[in-house]
Amino acid sequence: MHVPLRLTWPATARRSTSRIAALTVALVTALLAGTLAATPARAETARWTVTATFAPDGPTAQVTHDTEAGSISLAVSRGGRTILPPSPLGIRTEDADLTGGLRFLGRSDRTDVERYTTTVGKEVQRLAIFREARFRFAGAGDARVDLVVRVADDGVAYRYELLDDYGSVLGEASAFTVPADSTAWLANHRRDYENPYVQTTAAAAAAREYLAPALFDVHGTYLMLAESDLDGRYSGGSLVHDGTGTYRVKLWDQSVLVDGPLATPWRVMVVGDLDTIATSTLVDDLAQPSRLADTSWIRPGQVLWTWLAGGRAAGQSLTRQMGYVDYAAQRGWPYVAVDAGWYFDPQQWDVTDPNWRTNSWMPELVRYGRERNVEIIVWIHFRDLDTAQERSEWLPTLHEWGVKGVKIDFMDSESQDRLRWYDEILPATADNELLVNFHGSNIPKGIHRVWPHVMTMEGVHGAEKSSLTTSHITALPFTRNVVGSMDYTPMAFHRNRPTSDAHELGLSVVFESGLQNLAGTPESYDARPEAVRFLEQVPTVWDETKLLAGRPADNAVFARRSGQRWFLGGSTSGTARTLNVPLNLPAGPWLVELITDGDSGLVRSQRVVQAGDTLPVEVIANGGFAGLACRWHANLTTCDRP
Repeated sequence: MHVPLRLTWPATARRSTSRIAALTVALVTALLAGTLAATPARAETARWTVTATFAPDGPTAQVTHDTEAGSISLAVSRGGRTILPPSPLGIRTEDADLTGGLRFLGRSDRTDVERYTTTVGKEVQRLAIFREARFRFAGAGDARVDLVVRVADDGVAYRYELLDDYGSVLGEASAFTVPADSTAWLANHRRDYENPYVQTTAAAAAAREYLAPALFDVHGTYLMLAESDLDGRYSGGSLVHDGTGTYRVKLWDQSVLVDGPLATPWRVMVVGDLDTIATSTLVDDLAQPSRLADTSWIRPGQVLWTWLAGGRAAGQSLTRQMGYVDYAAQRGWPYVAVDAGWYFDPQQWDVTDPNWRTNSWMPELVRYGRERNVEIIVWIHFRDLDTAQERSEWLPTLHEWGVKGVKIDFMDSESQDRLRWYDEILPATADNELLVNFHGSNIPKGIHRVWPHVMTMEGVHGAEKSSLTTSHITALPFTRNVVGSMDYTPMAFHRNRPTSDAHELGLSVVFESGLQNLAGTPESYDARPEAVRFLEQVPTVWDETKLLAGRPADNAVFARRSGQRWFLGGSTSGTARTLNVPLNLPAGPWLVELITDGDSGLVRSQRVVQAGDTLPVEVIANGGFAGLACRWHANLTTCDRP
């Protein structure tokens, strides 16, 4: 049996010992593996399995073909336990119904090993290893469809590949039959993904439409449903619950235009313990390689975001924006974001000034910022970029002015037409070296890998909302933020919120976002000097991420490494408690500096600990903490760096 291997290994990639060991085992597995023959349980049923590359307790996918009905299904197990019972597969087009009447033609296998680098995320150096099986089927009229199944150590994914043009896609039979008593964390469907996550069970959830990602605890093993490799070739998918625990994939469009052969997006199931869910990069791993050869101009970082700090008045005032630039410069934050209003008619809110290119004070602000090492990001309404003519006016002009990035708002759709707009705006912004933050948008579905200048996306019930709960906030690290950078906009210390100050500060680590838009006022920061001290240190891009403790909707404690330092963040929902945090750090002594809630504000404490110790942290109701750990040696007094 010959198993083809595809290796992508840039010479610049750094290799860790553990990753090399994993890769070696994977390659040996691939070389020794053989195609598994169908094992009929009864005359009219055939089953095949696809196993994880090297993890002994990794997931296994099982494809079942009912040869009498011609239908196919997929199940997922882990450690010998069923996580996803057999769930329907298939796709329907104008000219072919490939949900039944299918004849099995054959199977081929390969191992895919890819090493790639991202500009943002929980780990910028990535290693992706898949076992891939391609199951070839023919339907009525010899219409051909391949079911491609990929299994990695952190999950399973599948897609359909249509080998010819069979007309528009009318829908999928794809569904996920989750065990009924599984705890579920779900958000009602909304076009901009801005609904809260609520805890329920798989079967008790209302029969309605939900957002993906959706998370389930299946008897101690977690299952997260998501999507990857979505663009204008297809239509966005949501999950429709039938009331029994089965969640059917619903496409945004009733008819998806197809021109020639088609590969659908991946239907993704992240499977494992909670650390596997929180640290998974499976959605990015399944996406296409980067379209950008040069990423040297891309620089993530902290942003002083002025909308919640100043609103409309700030967006239309050069003087106030200069003051924000001054404050960002003092803090060492590399960006200021100017939100809505800056190019509107001074006499009419929300009306574009027809002479914006000659009337705008933005070039002056950009020059002012550059003199102080602060770059400018500007907000733009989608309606001003929805035609090729508008993009040819706006984007080169912003580039000529020296603007560093754009925050594009109010797309509010995952229709195929809107996804094709994304396909157009992404290369156009890259050509003009503009970082991108999408608001009123969908969520990352592999976009960070394909387009590395996308720094973050909203798609979250975030800090702009007045209805926040800490149960929702502590569900986000295990749901929305798993799939990519999330512009929640933390640090709105000046607003009413359910979080304590230390909880809010900890979100700068708990939540990952390539551009971390800090939502407070300068006055609110200055009133919290320990917060300022920490926010001047914390980066927005990570070399490594670990989940130290957590339970969705209850608590989340993360350690994220940047260089040789580990940043710690913890958030809780509910009553005061002691968080017993296992310090899963490299061996040796560590100096840990913690910032917690005190009687009169944020307080900082220090202690020397050993890796592997359990660190007790007292938190108040709905509280949390932020922290920093560095290798301890005699005379070391702080982990801070100027």
